[in-house]
Amino acid sequence: MAVTKKFYGTMPDGQPVDCYTLTNGNGTSASFLTLGALWITMLVKDKEGNFGDVVLGYDTLENNLKNPPHLGAPIGRNANRIGGARFTLNGKTYELFKNSSGVNNLHSAPDLYHNRIWDAVEEETALGSRVTFSLFSPDGDQGYPGNADIAITYTLTEDDSLMIRYRMTADADTIANFTNHSYFNLAGHDCKDILDQEVWIDADYYTPADAGSIPTGVLDPVAGTAMDFTSLKPIGQDIDSDFPAVVQGKGFDHNWVLNHPAGELSLCAKAVDHKSGRVMEVYTDLPGMQFYTANGLKGDVPGKGGAVYGPRQAYCFETQYFPDAVNKPQFPSPVLKAGKEYDTTTVYKFLTE
Repeated sequence: MAVTKKFYGTMPDGQPVDCYTLTNGNGTSASFLTLGALWITMLVKDKEGNFGDVVLGYDTLENNLKNPPHLGAPIGRNANRIGGARFTLNGKTYELFKNSSGVNNLHSAPDLYHNRIWDAVEEETALGSRVTFSLFSPDGDQGYPGNADIAITYTLTEDDSLMIRYRMTADADTIANFTNHSYFNLAGHDCKDILDQEVWIDADYYTPADAGSIPTGVLDPVAGTAMDFTSLKPIGQDIDSDFPAVVQGKGFDHNWVLNHPAGELSLCAKAVDHKSGRVMEVYTDLPGMQFYTANGLKGDVPGKGGAVYGPRQAYCFETQYFPDAVNKPQFPSPVLKAGKEYDTTTVYKFLTE
């Protein structure tokens, strides 16, 4: 087990950016920046024992600052969308920036957390090497109430699991709904096609959405539809289906309602690349997960090694409270009460067949 720290670059305002790399006894490693607590590399073995980087990312500070698709980014205070870019809490309405479909808020833009410098503390633990990034978010930041203290801890274990623990406290009732927006390709970050890779999702329902990707508020069964991943199937099998949700998303881009009991850290999804033999399991204690097949990737910012990242070249497993949950009382609530702690864990575990 080891943690190494290296200088990565200098921000336009002169602030230094460091890169922390966690390595375990298997040689598996993961790297993160103090810029945005970004997850920029994940080196894991294939079935032949060869290492490959399975997360999309950038080589330079300049491109990490651009990062239009949020590669490797923690998203907060609220991940995904809020309808009408507003919500009411304790009788007061809060207005947010409209950056999605002209009327909704997406990923708490502007002034994204992944464009800010976070403090970092490294340590060795019984679980494995660990780095914790922390950030203070003042009252009114991004439009949300309450002064908030945020911490994101990445731990690389000896069984090749990357554990992400999110914590937040605030001095006023507010929203806490974090995710990680890493894009995975188990064949390697620079491989073009994920359609033959297979996915399983432990969800019997999903949240259908309107044209602006805001959930309607009902839960629809996946059975008999393109949205059914209850058995492992190739991503490409139904990605061009005429099923309305798939047509709307130009591929998969919806929230699945996970089957596990509320608050229980459980296996909720799996991805398999038979060619490399790599497998990734996803565990979370959150109620939902956005499965997104990178339909909107444009290749406009060069990736690592000059890679061009285009549509359907990767996929995201964004664990979360459901989109627009703050405006849907029938959904599990993302509201964090003043003085209480938001504390949730998601695990990405890497294996071979």
